[in-house]
Amino acid sequence: MKPDSWEQLKQFTAARIALGRAGASVPTGERLAFQLAHARARDAVMAPFDTRTLASQFEKLPLATLVLDSCAPDRLTYLRRPDLGRKLSDHSRATLQSTDTRVSWDLVVLVSDGLSALAATKHAPALLALLLPKLLASGWRLAPLLVVAHARVAVQDEIGGCLNAGMSLMLLGERPGLGSPDSLGAYLTFHPRPGKTDADRNCVSNIRPEGLPVTVAAEKLFDLLNRSRQLQLSGVGLKDDFAVPAFSPPDTKCKTLCSPDD
Repeated sequence: MKPDSWEQLKQFTAARIALGRAGASVPTGERLAFQLAHARARDAVMAPFDTRTLASQFEKLPLATLVLDSCAPDRLTYLRRPDLGRKLSDHSRATLQSTDTRVSWDLVVLVSDGLSALAATKHAPALLALLLPKLLASGWRLAPLLVVAHARVAVQDEIGGCLNAGMSLMLLGERPGLGSPDSLGAYLTFHPRPGKTDADRNCVSNIRPEGLPVTVAAEKLFDLLNRSRQLQLSGVGLKDDFAVPAFSPPDTKCKTLCSPDD
């Protein structure tokens, strides 16, 4: 096998580089590693979302938790019909509309599977355990925590309208990349109401140990949420100038890691 001249760069990145060469192809080990990473990404997309188990993990958090559903009745429908994931089911909408609308919530937080239930299950509890106490200590009025199955980002707009919330924050699994099946994304929107677009949101992506650690993500989100409330806006008008600390190089001994495909 002919060595790759980029081999020395592998200490700086977990991307799939410096694979080497065996004749006109890549070495067998690298090909097998690629197939394994691809299989893990597919598994992450198709994995079921156990909302009850996840909700039980939130019992230690300082908020009540509600389990809701989108209009997508199952995983395959959710993947084939993105529009159904952007709307609440009739039962879930009625549940929210039955809450006390006289309460003026500063923020509603949602957790969903998105395209990786693994990401939501692994990282959302730890992230919220750090973020929610900071928000409550700063005087934020937080609506009940919502776990929404088979939801797309835009469902937070309908939920924000139902609860008359000033802001929404949605955590959901991002589209898996090869080697990043557990990447969590966080989307915040000021004054969430139906009709909002992606230009009205801020996104913090690749939340996972090999990407943006939950400790740093919690600080970053806390900063963004506070500045969004102060400036009364989000999206392209809200500049993200949070200084992310430098990280140690990733463990390049793991051959299946690569840059996330967000």
